[in-house]
Amino acid sequence: MTRHMSYHMVVSRKQVLVQLDDELVERLDRLAAESGTNRSELLRRGARAVLEAADLAAADAELVEAYRSQPVDSALLEASVRLAAETAPDW
Repeated sequence: MTRHMSYHMVVSRKQVLVQLDDELVERLDRLAAESGTNRSELLRRGARAVLEAADLAAADAELVEAYRSQPVDSALLEASVRLAAETAPDW
């Protein structure tokens, strides 16, 4: 028998003043109403999305730099292409 425990964590929040134009506020409020949430939650989601996108962009840049400093071995690339061609399904 498996028991599921739930833990309630208290998340510290800080109030931040953000200035938005009227049209943006109206659009956020409409979306919030349609989504069954509130403007603050939409802005939190947006902030998380922006931060995640920045993290992914940084990881991509690191990967590009790694390949730039250590180029792919041409023999390995040719072998990979040949293997892919041999194992691709005949659709």
